[in-house]
Amino acid sequence: MILFSDIHTNIKSDLTMTRLILTLLTTLLFISACNPEADTVQSPFDGPNPWPDIRAERIQTLLPVAMQRADVDTWAIICRSNNNDPLARHVGCENAVAPAVFMFRLIDDEVFSIVFTPPGEAVALQEIGLQDSIIVVGRSPGALVEAADYINRNLDGNLALNFSENNEIADGLSHTQFNRFSDMLTQQVRNRTVSSEDLVYEWLSVKLPAEVDILRKAAELTAQWEVEAYRQVIPNESTDKDIADFLKAKMREYGVTDAWAPAQNPAVNSGPDRGHAHPTDRVIRPGDVIQIDFGIKVYDMWVTDIQRFAYVLHPGETEPPADIQRYWEVARDGNRKALEAMAPGVTGFEVDSVQREWMRENGSMEVMWNTGHPVGYVAHDVGPSLGGAQEGRDPRPEAFRELRPGNVFAFDGFYMWEIEGGTKTISVEEMAVVTEDGAEYLTAPQEELILISSD
Repeated sequence: MILFSDIHTNIKSDLTMTRLILTLLTTLLFISACNPEADTVQSPFDGPNPWPDIRAERIQTLLPVAMQRADVDTWAIICRSNNNDPLARHVGCENAVAPAVFMFRLIDDEVFSIVFTPPGEAVALQEIGLQDSIIVVGRSPGALVEAADYINRNLDGNLALNFSENNEIADGLSHTQFNRFSDMLTQQVRNRTVSSEDLVYEWLSVKLPAEVDILRKAAELTAQWEVEAYRQVIPNESTDKDIADFLKAKMREYGVTDAWAPAQNPAVNSGPDRGHAHPTDRVIRPGDVIQIDFGIKVYDMWVTDIQRFAYVLHPGETEPPADIQRYWEVARDGNRKALEAMAPGVTGFEVDSVQREWMRENGSMEVMWNTGHPVGYVAHDVGPSLGGAQEGRDPRPEAFRELRPGNVFAFDGFYMWEIEGGTKTISVEEMAVVTEDGAEYLTAPQEELILISSD
C-alpha cells in the first residue's frame, strides 16, 4: 500500500532534484558565457610577442655586419605618421607622429643608435629603451634639421638613406623628404650619400635562429590546414572558394592574419592556371588537379608561403592516371633537387638552373616563375632570388647573390602541361632555411598527391 504521505514525500524529492539539476545547468552556462576562451583553440602564437627582443638582437648582432658589408658609416631613417617608412618596425619608429630621425652609426664593430625626436614621442621611446641615445628636439627647427647638423659635423664615411630602384623595402624616403633632407646636408656629405639598398639587403636577408623557429611552427600549421581543407571537399559540390573560406575560418580561429593581399590568400585553383588570383565559385570535379597557395602572418611580423596539391579521383579510381602521377613526381623531384643545390656560397641562379634542366629533361613546358624567393617578413622578402635561368628573361641582380646561412626561401618544383582552356602547373612549394652546410625544410614536404574520392 502506498500512503499519501509517501507520495507527497517522493514528489518533494523529485522537485528538489529537478531544481538542483536546473541550478547546475544554469551555473555551467554562466561559467561558459563568462569564459569564452573555453571554446577557443590554443594557438602556438598566443602570449607575448617576441619581436621586441628579437629586433634588439638583430640590431645588436646583424646590423653591424650588414653596415660593414655595405660600406656604410651612418644610416638615417626618417619616420613620420600615416605614411611611414617600410622599415619603421625594424628600427623602432613604428609609433612616430611628428617627423623623427632614427640614426645608426658604425663605430669599430658595434652600432650606436641615436634618435632625434620631438617631445611627444620621447617618453615612450625612453621607456622602450631600444636606442642608445634619445635627443629631444623642439618642433622648430625640428628633428630633420638637428639630425642633419649632427651628420654634417660627425660623418666619417658613407651616409645611407632609404631610396632604391631595386628594393622597395629600402625605398621608404619620399621624393619630398629626400629633397628636403638633402638640402640640409653639406655638399661633402651629399657626395657621400648612398642608397641603403645593399645595407637593407644584407640585414634583412638573414634570419636569427629564434626567427627560424617561429617560421618553422608557422609553416607546420600552414601545411596542416591545407591538408585539412582538402578533407572537406565533396566532388561536384564544393567550390574553390569553399576551400578558401575554410582556411579563412582557421585563420580567424587561431588569431593569425594574411601573408599577402587578403583577396588572393589563399589562391585556390582547380581549373586552368590563373596566376596570382582570387578563388572562384568553380565547382570541383573528378579529374581536377587542385592547387592551394596559402600563407599566414604570425605575431603580425613573420609570414609563410606553402602550396599543397590534390587530385580528385573519378568514381572507381583508386590512384591518379599515369600521366598526372608522372607530372607530380617530376615536380616533386624538382623541388628536392633545388633543395639539394642550396648551400652557402651558391647563387640563386645556380639553384634555378638545376631545376630548369630537370624540367626540360622531363618534357615540362617553360614556366615563367622563378624557382623560389626569400620569405620571412613579407611573402616576397629581401634576399637572393632563386631565378634567372628562364628562357627569354634577363636575370635580376639578386639572382647572382650568394646564399648565406639564415636565408629562408619559399621554392617550387614545377611541371606545366596543356589542358582544355589553357595550361596547368604543379608547383610543389615548400619552405627551407640555408644552414652552414646545406639547407633543410621547415616542415615535412608533400611526398604524394592528396587523393579525394568521388565514391
